[in-house]
Amino acid sequence: MTSEQVLAPSHRRRAYWHTALTLAVLVGAGYLARRHWPVLETGAVRLAVADQGWLLVAASAAAMTWLCSALAQQGAVTARLPPGRLVAAQFAACAANHVLPAGLGAGAVNLRFLMRCGMSAGRAATALAVKASAGGMVRGALIAVLVLACPGVLLVPSLSGGCVAVVILVACAAAVLLCSGRCRRVLAAVVADVRAVHARPRRAAALWGGSLAFAVLHCAVLIAVTQAVALPLSPARVALLYLAASSAAALLPTPGGLGSLDAALALALTAGGAPASGAASAVLGYRLLTMWLPLVPGLLVLGLLIRRKAL
Repeated sequence: MTSEQVLAPSHRRRAYWHTALTLAVLVGAGYLARRHWPVLETGAVRLAVADQGWLLVAASAAAMTWLCSALAQQGAVTARLPPGRLVAAQFAACAANHVLPAGLGAGAVNLRFLMRCGMSAGRAATALAVKASAGGMVRGALIAVLVLACPGVLLVPSLSGGCVAVVILVACAAAVLLCSGRCRRVLAAVVADVRAVHARPRRAAALWGGSLAFAVLHCAVLIAVTQAVALPLSPARVALLYLAASSAAALLPTPGGLGSLDAALALALTAGGAPASGAASAVLGYRLLTMWLPLVPGLLVLGLLIRRKAL
């Protein structure tokens, strides 16, 4: 019996749990959409008459995110990747991420792409971990800078003793896990690849520059949409609200953040001072440009890459 056959039941169980969670979130999102339908309808009308120039800026920023993702992925490996196929793979990965639970679609596409480029499964997985770690650190740094620039926008909730105890228990469990032999080997491989990447200044610049530009451009998409629908929010505040909302929505792994990201963004913009209909317009515009419009072309590119055995 091969290792793939042994791991198949666990993969199936994980897929079942992801599917069940996704369905639960979608049902909840559908309920909220029906309950707040008048606000959504008003937001859609407001988006239809929005400033076309700002919407064009938002669309351009959305298109640039795939190039930045490709740049960050190239920076995460020492070998040179084929640039055309790399960008196409990022576009396809974005579409796959909107069909499968968050992270699984994009991870599977990028893993297959890197393996087709001659990397082993372990090296490809490490490259994805390096890219994800850089992206997370960049997001954290941006949030810290924007919190200082916009004091009072994000309020840190007071934690009870029970919450502190749970955090300590989770931290201890993570520490025990990291001390295991297998985790030490994985971490050693990641550290080795990180050192190899940073030994090449161009690769390090691509990794961190691409990760930073990716996060900034997603903020720019939402900022441009809020300007198009004339929301009374400053760009720095919108960027902070987006980063906080998208980070919170990542805790619910739905396909493309469907339901979770929409609700988190709308709630964040409303709490930040935007009217409900304006917040709905901004969220609809952002999701239209980053999810719905690229979805079908992205799936077509994914099918083409599979047909040409690039994945």
